[in-house]
Amino acid sequence: MEGMAYGAGKAGGAFDPITFVQQPHTILRIVSWLFAIVIFGSIANEGYVNRPDEAEEYCIFNRNQNACNYAVGMGTMAFLCCLGFLALDVYFPQISSVKDRKKAVLADVGVSAFWAFMWFVGFCLLANQWQVSKHEDNPLREGGDAARAAITFSFFSIFTWGGLMLMALEKLRTVSFEEEYNKLFTPQPPPPII
Repeated sequence: MEGMAYGAGKAGGAFDPITFVQQPHTILRIVSWLFAIVIFGSIANEGYVNRPDEAEEYCIFNRNQNACNYAVGMGTMAFLCCLGFLALDVYFPQISSVKDRKKAVLADVGVSAFWAFMWFVGFCLLANQWQVSKHEDNPLREGGDAARAAITFSFFSIFTWGGLMLMALEKLRTVSFEEEYNKLFTPQPPPPII
């Protein structure tokens, strides 16, 4: 069990930031975090335009406020979720209880699957609304790069969150094995002497 990366034998060890940042799931989580920043940042910054004769700004995606609100809201929540799970990833080696480790990994699986699905919905919504946008709603073609960036990074986010889910499933398999190992090979107390 000492070769296991998630064993209770590793709990309480010193935190090494270099090793932490080099782990594949940490890299993928940071990439997902950056994608979320790009999505909500590009829409919040350049996602609202108006015609030259209008004062009020509308969403660049077919003047559909829901599309911009979805991108900004989901991007912000994904950003915060990534920060929370990065903190959990830092704390994870300190958890000595196998049951608590399993709960943390199950939460990671569920949240990653949820975000992969939400970014799929977001990609479909943004791509559809961008496709049906009218030229007369944005005659100067402002913010087109921001809209395309949000669509592109929504698409990439499907795969980064899906990858995080697959990595969490692998970690769940390891933690479940560890739980079974502990059940099978924990020394039993001797029978009472009568």
